[in-house]
Amino acid sequence: MMEPLLTLTLLEQMRAASRSGTSALACSLDLQRSITSISVDAQGWSWGERRFPYPQQCKDRTIYYWTGLAFDPAARYANSLIKLVPTEWGPPTFEIDGIKMLPTARVSPYSDAERKVRLIQPRGKIVLDTCGGLGYFAAWCAHGHAAQILSYEKNADVMWLRSLNPWSPAVGGALTLTHGDITEQITMLPARSVDAILHDPPRFGIAGELYSQAFYDQLARVIRRRGRLFHYTGAPNRLANQRNVPLEVARRLRDAGFAAKLEGDGVLAIRQ
Repeated sequence: MMEPLLTLTLLEQMRAASRSGTSALACSLDLQRSITSISVDAQGWSWGERRFPYPQQCKDRTIYYWTGLAFDPAARYANSLIKLVPTEWGPPTFEIDGIKMLPTARVSPYSDAERKVRLIQPRGKIVLDTCGGLGYFAAWCAHGHAAQILSYEKNADVMWLRSLNPWSPAVGGALTLTHGDITEQITMLPARSVDAILHDPPRFGIAGELYSQAFYDQLARVIRRRGRLFHYTGAPNRLANQRNVPLEVARRLRDAGFAAKLEGDGVLAIRQ
C-alpha cells in the first residue's frame, strides 16, 4: 500500500464533511486510482487504524505526500524546481521550473500516453523509452504486451517523483528502468537491438542535445529496419520566433534514415 496523497481539493472535501457532521467519507488517497473510506473530524482524519493530521497549509496545484511525520509537497529543488502536479483527470503531470512536462489541457496525460504508444504498435516488441519521466509510456507498453521495455531517466528527482506516483508502473517483468543520461546510454546499446522507440524529451531549450542530429543518428543505429518511432515535440517557440520544431525534427530524422511525417503533437517515423 502506498502512503496517502493529498491535494487542496481533497482537503476541502474532508473539511466540508467534518463541518457537516459526516464522519465517513468515500474518497481517493491515490489520485483517483482507487476509492477508499476514511473517517474525518475537526482535528484530522483516520484511514483504517492510522491517524493523520490535516496539513498546516495546502496550496493549489500541489500534491502532498506523507513523510511519516507530516504532509510535505511532492517537490524538490536542486538546480531546478521539480514538482508533481495534480490534474482534473487523476493521473498527475510534473513540472520543471514551472514548465509542464505532459499535456493536460484537453486529456489526461495517462490517456494521452496510451494514444501515442498505439502508434508504435508495441505487442511483442523491444521498445526503447528514451526519457522515462513518470513512466506513462512504459505503462502502456506493458499493457500492450511489449516483450521488453528499456526505459531511461536522467533526473534523480524525477525518479523520486515517480516513486510517489501511484500511476507510475512498477519496475520488473518486461520493464527495466535505468537512471542515466540516454545520450550516453544509447551508445552502449547494440546496433539494430530495438524494434520501436518512444522519444518524449523536455523542451528544446532545456535539453537541446536530445534534438540533435548526432542523437537522431544514434536512434537510427539502434532500431531495426521498419521499426517505428514516435517523437513528441509539441509546438514550442512557434509563436515566439516563427521556429517550427516539429518540421526541424522531421527533417533531421529523415537525414538519419527515417521516413518521417507529422503526427498530432509529434513526429511518427519509420526506419528505412
